[in-house]
Amino acid sequence: MVGKKSGKALLREEGLERTDNNMDLTTWPQVNMINQKNYYTEYLKRDDQILPLRLQQEERRNRMTTNAKDRDRALAQFRPGEAPLPDIELDLDDDVGMDEGSGLIGQDALGAKIIVIHPGSQNLRIGLASDALPKTVPMVVARRWTTNESEEGGGEPRPKRLKLDNGKPLEPEKMFGEEFASQYATMCTELKVHMRSHKRRVLPNSKELIVNYNKRTPPETISEHNDPHRIDWTEIPSDHRKEPAFVTGKDALRIPDFSNPRYKLFWPLRQGWYNEHDYDQKRILYDDIAVIIEEAIKTQLNISRKKEWPQYGCVFILPDLYERQYVTQILDMLLRDFGFSRVCFIQESLAATFGAGYTSACVVDIGAQKTSICCVEEGMCMENSRINLKFGGADVTDTFIRMMLFDHFPYAEINLNRRYDFLLAEEIKIKFCTLNEGDVSPQPADFHLRAPGQATRKYFFKTYDEILLAPQGYFRPSIFDNSLKLQDRRTIIDRSRDLYDGSPNDPVSAAQTVIIAMTAPPLLNSQATNGHGDGPDAMAVSTPVRQLPNPLQKFSEQERNSHSALGSPAPDDDDTPAPQGDGEVNGTKNELDPSLRDDVLPIAPLDTAILTSIIHGARNDDRKTRDFLGGIMVIGGGSQIPGFYTYLEERLKESRPAFAKDIMIGTPPRELDPQGVVWKGGSVFGKLRQTNDSWINKQEHDRLGARVLAYKLMWAW
Repeated sequence: MVGKKSGKALLREEGLERTDNNMDLTTWPQVNMINQKNYYTEYLKRDDQILPLRLQQEERRNRMTTNAKDRDRALAQFRPGEAPLPDIELDLDDDVGMDEGSGLIGQDALGAKIIVIHPGSQNLRIGLASDALPKTVPMVVARRWTTNESEEGGGEPRPKRLKLDNGKPLEPEKMFGEEFASQYATMCTELKVHMRSHKRRVLPNSKELIVNYNKRTPPETISEHNDPHRIDWTEIPSDHRKEPAFVTGKDALRIPDFSNPRYKLFWPLRQGWYNEHDYDQKRILYDDIAVIIEEAIKTQLNISRKKEWPQYGCVFILPDLYERQYVTQILDMLLRDFGFSRVCFIQESLAATFGAGYTSACVVDIGAQKTSICCVEEGMCMENSRINLKFGGADVTDTFIRMMLFDHFPYAEINLNRRYDFLLAEEIKIKFCTLNEGDVSPQPADFHLRAPGQATRKYFFKTYDEILLAPQGYFRPSIFDNSLKLQDRRTIIDRSRDLYDGSPNDPVSAAQTVIIAMTAPPLLNSQATNGHGDGPDAMAVSTPVRQLPNPLQKFSEQERNSHSALGSPAPDDDDTPAPQGDGEVNGTKNELDPSLRDDVLPIAPLDTAILTSIIHGARNDDRKTRDFLGGIMVIGGGSQIPGFYTYLEERLKESRPAFAKDIMIGTPPRELDPQGVVWKGGSVFGKLRQTNDSWINKQEHDRLGARVLAYKLMWAW
């Protein structure tokens, strides 16, 4: 009997049997399945896998190799009887070798090849890190235009005056509206009460005296050849082919308003933001910033040839609460357009502590159009303590002029949109404004009006309480004109968004959120708290509920705890607030929707904002609270008002009497100019050898783009 054949035998007989020739079916590598129960990877877990860190290690290794070779070469050439070789070697960057013939050594040689840039809303401060003081340039560019800034909008003057229906102006007491008149009258009354309580003499009819004097005093005309302080205005060539396309800096402010052709002033930064009101395209806005900085480097630093710029590094000073779009655009401009060899960034408050030599402080920087507050401890900005208020010295100037016009200022045609009037208003504010109550009395004053193409006019007037009430606007910001500060916001430059979920990712702080929540209308706060959904919660949107936190509650609790038994800890009950997280104050979540946050202008009294920043910077630590209160450093041009430091200290002590002995307002040491402290700190930072990890070079930027900031910045990006 024949047995049954197997399947393999049948395939062999038919020639269909598969034979193995030891050849793979494909040359593509076969990847085994991942064991999900024991999954592990080393991806981006070692420094040598991250490009910026790997380049730093390679640079450090190359430097060590070069130093070793130089040392061996020197030892080989050493002869007996010569001076011994030094054992200590400076670990400086390669930039030091570029100044071998300049006579500079050490940090001075390094600083000679580093440019420090600190832009502001009104002024740009720039200089080499080896310079003692920066060069100050107005942050403005004048371009050929059909009309100048004073002719736009129908020639409406600033401050804006109300008019009758027939176009005639109102009386000075009514031209700024009832709200301003009532606030001004309230401030005048409060000042009189305060002065009487401090035994100061107050004349009952002082206002009437200065109003009558200002009404009847005519100006005096002075011919140009008799004016020793006449102004040299910027001349525009009559030949149209030689007319400059743009003019920057102080020369731009000296162009006559009605020149032929017309030139219009553009300020790229306003209130610390991009000026989107005066621009239609963001490319032009970026170009104006680049033009102003480029001309400042050429004219102020005498580095006219751009071929030399790749030999220089740059330290750029950023606001504490910056916008990511601003940082990435500046980084691209400095490395690609200007061609600097390397760039590093530092925040303003941290740079201020570097410049003043403080280890920890609450930095209050009052600029022209913004005021920033931040607590700095051990070389780091406390993220939750950062506050950015949208008022400054320019608001004091505007309010001072409105108060003077209210009291029948003799130069009633003053218009801050005109260039010579803008310079005149700044001069008058610096000359007369004060916060010393002893200076409040009817005092005669005068000023010279110098306009292009006109004879000089000398005006006589009297001042009274306007010189003190205008700077008090820092503590009563509702007196400022804040109506146009959010105009055209986010029209050409959108907010930065996360790449994955599309949510806004600009930095925020808990202290800034509290300030916005205090300023926001009740409807916005109700929307942020209750949401926009339908149902029972939607009823709460239309009913304002007092859910705003009190930022000073922490101090009240600390005062209450300070009166407890000596050595006993504070009561640990349910009412004791927990440490605040991001955006939380007293256990209440106060973050507004980002779209709503851009609709609210952060405005708050200066003393309240300082205490709010210290609350979030100290985080319930009584020792830190007292350290920050005793280390408040006020800088910036807006604070250069006589008596400002004393007045601010008194306000803080009145708000928190339990901490009165700890509160102290400090000034920059070593007689530094408060306006240049931040720039000075940037120059010190750029010369430190420990900052090598913060430098961004072109190779890193070309490969990684803005992602390199996450590895290079000293704070969380």
